[in-house]
Amino acid sequence: MAALLDVSDLHAWYGESHILHGVNMHVQQGETICILGRNGMGKTTTLRTIMGILRKRKGRIGFDGRDLMRMSLHATARAGLGFVPEERGIFATLSVEENLLLPPKVADGGMSLDEIYDLFPNLRERRSSAGTKLSGGEQQMLAMARILRTGARCLLLDEPTEGLAPVIIQRIGEVLAELKKRGMTVVLVEQNFRFASKVADRFYLMDHGQMVAEFPVGELAANMAMLNEQLGV
Repeated sequence: MAALLDVSDLHAWYGESHILHGVNMHVQQGETICILGRNGMGKTTTLRTIMGILRKRKGRIGFDGRDLMRMSLHATARAGLGFVPEERGIFATLSVEENLLLPPKVADGGMSLDEIYDLFPNLRERRSSAGTKLSGGEQQMLAMARILRTGARCLLLDEPTEGLAPVIIQRIGEVLAELKKRGMTVVLVEQNFRFASKVADRFYLMDHGQMVAEFPVGELAANMAMLNEQLGV
């Protein structure tokens, strides 16, 4: 079966700094994959390059049979890719509901406001609150929910549990499980190894701008020695 997202020999630069050195990655429809690696290895750059935010790049990024390398950022979003950055990008002066309604729908199948509020009950309670009044966990929920309303089919999530309380991390895991039931494809960058092991189908290990290992969750125990060495977990 052809992958929904197929990345081949992907290179990327920040100015003159060569960050990605031939990244290869494939993701099937409905799959959740997690990119592991120490800080500074290129994980966030990989997501930004796939999305088209970082334009100094070469290689191949295929999504549902389309060549994303030839597309603008807004065309990539309309193709069905949604990016939730680590910094979340909440509009502080807008209410929760105004933040949710701001991004345009890119395709049919996006969640309604009621569906989003069922998935994130905290947001229903805070629907009239300004972004400045939200906790870090509520901001993360809002950043994810905003993309789910657009109809995106593949979610690129950068460090969604960073700095959050355990109860919020658990809720985000439950949301990802629900999205999987709905057929959503997720590419996750995550430092919380315990969290990632509960939600991912497969893992990629990144080192110095390359994928150096790939294995399914069923082989996690067999790869723990390598992960301990590479990640210091």
